[in-house]
Amino acid sequence: MEPLAEVPLFEMDQDGEEEQRVLSTKSRGTDPDTFIYMNFMKSHCCYDAMPTSSKLVIFDTTLQVKKAFFALVANGVRAAPLWDNKLKCFVGMLTITDFINILHRYYKSPLVQIYELEEHKIETWREIYLQCSNRLISITPDCSLFDAIYSLLKNKIHRLPVIDPASGNVLHILTHKRILKFLHIFRSKIPKPRFLQKRINEVAIGTFKQIATVQESASVFDALTIFVERRVSALPVVNEQELSRPEELQQPEHDDAGSHLLQSLLYGGGPQVLPSRNTGDHHRPHCQG
Repeated sequence: MEPLAEVPLFEMDQDGEEEQRVLSTKSRGTDPDTFIYMNFMKSHCCYDAMPTSSKLVIFDTTLQVKKAFFALVANGVRAAPLWDNKLKCFVGMLTITDFINILHRYYKSPLVQIYELEEHKIETWREIYLQCSNRLISITPDCSLFDAIYSLLKNKIHRLPVIDPASGNVLHILTHKRILKFLHIFRSKIPKPRFLQKRINEVAIGTFKQIATVQESASVFDALTIFVERRVSALPVVNEQELSRPEELQQPEHDDAGSHLLQSLLYGGGPQVLPSRNTGDHHRPHCQG
């Protein structure tokens, strides 16, 4: 295991706002528990976390959106890589979030058919929704799990395609859940850091203020609107009594509790700020994202 370089652990966020607390690996290195999970993730590659067998659905961008979502449901998957036959490469992902956005964007009333859902192809929806070219964020099998987690957090995505650089094929779609499951498998072989004894609210996993909720009497469209406008991945359904006691509710944010938990584990239960990525610790220059 190579020694950690003494560089600032936290960097400025994408908006350019400097974090008030800037900790260095030297100052935090006094606690041996801090980097237990980080070092574990750096010592394992994405291939290690891939299951022996899994289902993978791929869509051509010329497929109708409606048929694509029926296929997602029929196969029990939440996302699929998109193949552009003209460019001869994968160009993006279609997820359940896209379906929510389509319904919210084009729904008018129960009596009006959503023609856009019936007629649009995936490539049409991408042109309208993205309004600009959006490259696919991916990673290769021999990149470290630390690289994968960094990419998930930095790009604020839930799913990361693992692509074979030789063939260009998608081998697996890596998620927060899969990485946490891999960590759980090795739990008995890894020292248990003390910060795992902290309470959930101490490590800021989830949301405890200004929680988005939906009343049980609300329409489905109302719920879709909250999903889109508040950018959340789950909505507590409440009655009037529960609505008056919001302090008893807790929900994951848009990047969900999985990303919060991963970030907390990697950085010793510290502040939820993305660290600088020291290229000196990685010897896989072909990693994307």
